[in-house]
Amino acid sequence: MAIEIRVPTLGESVVEASIGRWLKQVGDTIKMDEALVELETDKVNIEVPSTSAGILTEIVRQTGDTVAINDLLATISTNGSGAVAPAPIAEAAPAASIIEDSKKATPVAKHIADANNVDIAQVRGSGAGGKVTKEDVQAHLLGQPVAVVSTPSPIATPEPPVQKAMPAVTDPRIERKPMSRRRRVIAANLVKAQHTAAMLTTFNEVDMGAVMELRKRRVEAFLQKHGVKLGFMSFFAKAVTGALKQFPLLNAEIDGEDVLVKHYYDLGIAVGTNEGLVVPVLRGVDTKTFAAIEKEIGDLAARARGNKLGIAELQGATFTVTNGGTYGSLMSTPILSYPQVGILGMHKIQERPMVVKGEIAIRPMMYLALSYDHRIVDGSEAVRFLVSVKEMIEDPEQMLLEG
Repeated sequence: MAIEIRVPTLGESVVEASIGRWLKQVGDTIKMDEALVELETDKVNIEVPSTSAGILTEIVRQTGDTVAINDLLATISTNGSGAVAPAPIAEAAPAASIIEDSKKATPVAKHIADANNVDIAQVRGSGAGGKVTKEDVQAHLLGQPVAVVSTPSPIATPEPPVQKAMPAVTDPRIERKPMSRRRRVIAANLVKAQHTAAMLTTFNEVDMGAVMELRKRRVEAFLQKHGVKLGFMSFFAKAVTGALKQFPLLNAEIDGEDVLVKHYYDLGIAVGTNEGLVVPVLRGVDTKTFAAIEKEIGDLAARARGNKLGIAELQGATFTVTNGGTYGSLMSTPILSYPQVGILGMHKIQERPMVVKGEIAIRPMMYLALSYDHRIVDGSEAVRFLVSVKEMIEDPEQMLLEG
């Protein structure tokens, strides 16, 4: 008996993936639930397990191929011989029907159309033979015209010059490496955010002395009581949540001509991995203690670096915090994670001479950067939000007592 292995549901808003690598080869004996192939999405890598024990008899899609939900990946024989029983010969369909069906739409286009209640027959196809592609469906949803690929006329007509492809790299000192799906989508999303949002960045600086002194005093007791170290991120998570309550438009998003203001606080915490930046979501920050925040951030970061996060854990953040200071960054302008309208950038703590009560003192200072969408957030709100974060960090005792 032949068992088909297909692309599983990948998560909300994720409709396609790339074949990362095959973990098994044709002829291998497979156990039930054993991982067969690793799929790359824009958010995480997903291992597809076998739904049956048997022998892997066929690999349908190769490394680097783009696949959609329910596409066939491989087949497994469960009769132990490695040979798949021949499928019954179906009556041949009329050739015209086959051709017509092939013109309809790609699997990804069909999936996007179904998810948005679009009649695929109403979408004008730009692919070969009039086939509807995912770009056609997306253009249809946005009400944009579709450029249709037509069959060239027998009579040649002048065409605008086409830019020639760059010659292949032959210099042995240069290595050409394909971008991973995650990196390609990250790049596309960053460009989309810059093209969509009216993004501005405002800066401030915060004296980290009070937080550092508090951590020094309480670090041992905190560790013994909760089994986790007291870090900086929990202070900023709490301070950001408090500031978002004061300035709710930074915890919103734009939906057409409406503004969706969210009265819950799910923070995206940016984590660097070998595959690129991953932003797991810390949910309900306003309801969590400092200890709970530290434990959950540590767990999310460890699983992000081990590629063990689920897609649900990477979706739905209302605001993002990123810490370039872990890499030594002194100042930066973070890019919004669309459709969020705010992101806070933390940076390296550096001792600098500051004027304190009329005297020069060496203080541990950190630059803060808030990037925001000026379409719904005014500059005064952004500045006051950042000042609120600064004030809470510079007087952390009250935050710690309340949290």
